[in-house]
Amino acid sequence: MQPVMLLPLDADTRPLRQALWQHRIGHRITTQEQGQLLWLADPAQHDALQEIVARWQRGAPLDTTPPASRRRARAAGLPALAKRVPVTATALVLCLAIFALIGVFGDWLIVQLTIVPVHIAGDQLAYGTLTQALADGQLWRLISPAFLHFGWMHLVFNLMWLWYFGRQVETLQGSRWMLALLLIAGVGANLAQYAAGTALFGGMSGVVYALLGHVWVMSRRAPQSGFFVPSMLVIFMLGWMVFTMTSMADGVGFGNVANEAHLGGLVVGLVTGWVASSRR
Repeated sequence: MQPVMLLPLDADTRPLRQALWQHRIGHRITTQEQGQLLWLADPAQHDALQEIVARWQRGAPLDTTPPASRRRARAAGLPALAKRVPVTATALVLCLAIFALIGVFGDWLIVQLTIVPVHIAGDQLAYGTLTQALADGQLWRLISPAFLHFGWMHLVFNLMWLWYFGRQVETLQGSRWMLALLLIAGVGANLAQYAAGTALFGGMSGVVYALLGHVWVMSRRAPQSGFFVPSMLVIFMLGWMVFTMTSMADGVGFGNVANEAHLGGLVVGLVTGWVASSRR
């Protein structure tokens, strides 16, 4: 979370907080010796926050319902936001496009994107080897399983957190960092899952856990960097990862989860977060 400005110590900030939440601007206000410090969760919303604070300081009415023109401007601002985070936006679009194309091309597309070639031999699935696939020049298989999703819930869950964490990384550290994290975590998570003996898997969750680890370490070791992740979210996601590793997950229908990919991605994110925060 990023500190923005000091407000007077005796100021009534309740109308300001209400207006900020109505505009879906994540924030918090802490009391310091010098005044009340206003923090911003998403740096991309800095201009909108400044506008509301300026109206509050002037004593102007705070319209807690954005007018239609402002809602249209916000919608028109989505392409501009995507341009500021091109790697995150491209990864999200690729996942959506591949999910839609699977409905057209079916299993043919899936087997083109699995970590090793898959075919049917004697009414059974047969798998090639990663060594042979790479020798044949199929280098995309190292990363392509990350863009495979086999259901709406799987897709929505991963893309929601990819957008949440990826936007922070790309806004605060740049597109190169985001691209490096995406590639390293994607390949690392896929290799970890393959090494565990699974060849037919997919999903962006390994990258998501890498982004979680990266953002969490940055928020802890470099608090002025602007990174922020709620503690309860970290507990929930780590708890979910541990839960899916237990036999209880099988009993409620969550046994078929790429646990090794989650763990591999998390390790990558913790390492990159440590390296980046050490530079600061």
